[in-house]
Amino acid sequence: MAETSSAPRVRFAPSPTGYLHVGGARTALFNWLFARHTGGTLILRIEDTDFERSSEEMVGGILDGMTWLGLDWDEGPFYQSKRLDLYKAAAERLIASGSAYPCFCTKEELEQRRAEAAAAGRPPMYDRRCRRLTAEEVAAKRASGGLAAIRFAVPEGGSTSFDDAVFGRIEFANSEIEDFVLLRSDGIPTYHLSVVADDMEMRLTHIIRGADHISNTPKQVLQYLALGAELPVFAHVPLILGPDKTRLSKRHGATSVLSYKEMGIVPEAFRNFLALLGWSPQAASKDREIFASEELIQLFSLEGISKSNAVFDNDKLAWFNTEYIRAYSAERLLPLIEEEWAKAGFEPLCTTEEILAIIDLLKPRARSLKDFAGAFKAYFSDEFEFDTAAVTKFFKDEAVPALLVELGFRYEGAEEFSEASAEQILRQFAEEKGIKAGALINGSRVALTGQGVAPSLFAVMVTLGKQRVVRRLKAAGEIAVVTQGLS
Repeated sequence: MAETSSAPRVRFAPSPTGYLHVGGARTALFNWLFARHTGGTLILRIEDTDFERSSEEMVGGILDGMTWLGLDWDEGPFYQSKRLDLYKAAAERLIASGSAYPCFCTKEELEQRRAEAAAAGRPPMYDRRCRRLTAEEVAAKRASGGLAAIRFAVPEGGSTSFDDAVFGRIEFANSEIEDFVLLRSDGIPTYHLSVVADDMEMRLTHIIRGADHISNTPKQVLQYLALGAELPVFAHVPLILGPDKTRLSKRHGATSVLSYKEMGIVPEAFRNFLALLGWSPQAASKDREIFASEELIQLFSLEGISKSNAVFDNDKLAWFNTEYIRAYSAERLLPLIEEEWAKAGFEPLCTTEEILAIIDLLKPRARSLKDFAGAFKAYFSDEFEFDTAAVTKFFKDEAVPALLVELGFRYEGAEEFSEASAEQILRQFAEEKGIKAGALINGSRVALTGQGVAPSLFAVMVTLGKQRVVRRLKAAGEIAVVTQGLS
């Protein structure tokens, strides 16, 4: 079902009435993976015929979101707002074949009839009265200036069915499908007409989209049949739900893809996470979850798409992010971290060689790229904040700040400064002063990084360098003065 004699052509067709959201991004990703796996073509089409709600800003957000995710397209972007003649011509073909007709009913009349039908317990469907107009009656209404929408004439009996690559055979009774509008009276196409006209003109072979479009599909199938066109392969992917098993929305947290970029998520981590929402690689171990993009492309197939809805788990995304940050080389992380520094207005006071060494030290502890411009700021600059809870806990003993100052002088006079020598000096100093080494280790960690948690203290010392270690330990007394009011 998923194979065709020629290279597949698929599309991602977002509506720019909002930014690229998680569900749309997952649809774009599945289309991208399928196109790249099969050597096919991915077309980007912007469905912007909702002129009141569409905006260039939203188009820009969609393109930026796809670019951040690394989802490149082969053709487009094409804009439906510039293809209105195509839709008008398609409607005229359907009228000429007897599959569509003009409808002169006003909005007020339609609303009144729907209300009457609902009150009588009938389905609030269009009653097809304009379908019964004679050619003479249609001509008379047009001559009198009557505005007409164009409706599709749904067959009155039988059913409409299609084979879905995910859900199998799906069938709808035609009696449940009303004569839907193709072209509004102002000449603007509805989704049902524009999507079919575009998909046919763009020679699409597969339509991969969300399962919420299943109810739209019979209306599109009817148009394909009426126009004598071959049906594409339909593949409807499951919805994405929040942890409470309701459809993912803002109440579950961020849904815009670019919001996750702002949260410091690595794009490849988000791509890997999205790919496994409703799809699983059939040729890989069930326990495996980390896949490079090249592997996802190689393994992707429509057969791996689940019928069950997927659940968006923020904790799982955080895990993916930590795994990717840990696996990335410092060189690969650096440009991503530099973006965070630029947003924070922060410039590191280190050489590139020093920065790369610091990144290697810190990346096993990073949960987000933002950590490098926040909690890890002390490693790259002398301008950083102290965690008040850590100061309160580890500077509680009033003797600690003075001992750290003295320890700073010990390091200043040391001829060797390595992890081993730094540890030896601290432990000897603690023994000499009759204090537990742990108190000095914890206090030093706060004085050097501003945090109560960090990598191995002596690795931190070597990474910071002797001069910064000495300077910050000597300033430990000032930390105590600034935080005297803490409790």
